[in-house]
Amino acid sequence: MDIQSCVTIINEWDIVAARQLGRNVAKELGFGTVDQARITTAISELARNIYLYAGKGQICIDKLYDGGKVGLRINAVDSGPGIKEIRQVMEDGFSTSGGLGAGLPGVKRLMDEFDIESTPGQGTQIRASKWLR
Repeated sequence: MDIQSCVTIINEWDIVAARQLGRNVAKELGFGTVDQARITTAISELARNIYLYAGKGQICIDKLYDGGKVGLRINAVDSGPGIKEIRQVMEDGFSTSGGLGAGLPGVKRLMDEFDIESTPGQGTQIRASKWLR
């Protein structure tokens, strides 16, 4: 694994910076334009959730190397209010912001691996990985 690159999310411009970082790393690793778009869309959603619900957090991008496989991991971390009902937020159509409710379930569909840990009052960590085909 390479040294990770991170963007602190405080404002909407940081969401743009996180997307750009993800696209650059994905391109460097050899992902095609469709997978680059999937990765940047997932980053957008995760960074926007940090901005809207936690106020501050980080999006970190790791390059993954595993026995000849190459991939990328998005690690979204915040110390916000946490998620009380993870099962509920993972349902298509569920929204607390009046949006379409495609958020976290959409991120899970866009990526190959998805893991979420959250403790109410302490924050949330989401890891999502995409492997080069």
